[in-house]
Amino acid sequence: MAGLNRIILIGNLGRDVEMRFTPSGKPVANFSLAVSEQKDQTEWFKITAWGKTAEICNQYLAKGSQVCIEGRVKLETWDSDDGKRSSLAVTANRVVFLSKQSGSNEESNEDYEIPF
Repeated sequence: MAGLNRIILIGNLGRDVEMRFTPSGKPVANFSLAVSEQKDQTEWFKITAWGKTAEICNQYLAKGSQVCIEGRVKLETWDSDDGKRSSLAVTANRVVFLSKQSGSNEESNEDYEIPF
C-alpha cells in the first residue's frame, strides 16, 4: 500500500534564509518557519528548499516574510548535552509568497516548485 507524506504550513520566517551549495553545486536554502494558530502557541519548523526554489527563496524572503509551504515532513532526532532533542523538518516542494514585496503595493502570490 502506498503512503502519503504531505504537509501544508502558513507562517512567518523566523530568520533570514541561509543559502549554501552542495559539493556538486546544487543550491540549498534553509530557514525556520513560525506557525501560530493561537496568540500564545507557536510551532517551529526547519524548512529546506532545493534548486531554483532555494535561489528564489534566498532572493526574495527575509525574516518576518509570510509564506505558504507545501512539502514532506520528517522528525529529526539527535543527542545533545541536554539529552535527546527533536525537531520537525520540512523539505519544501512548493513555496507561495504571501507577503508584499518590498517597494511594491501589490500582493505577491507567486508559486515556485521544485522539479522532481
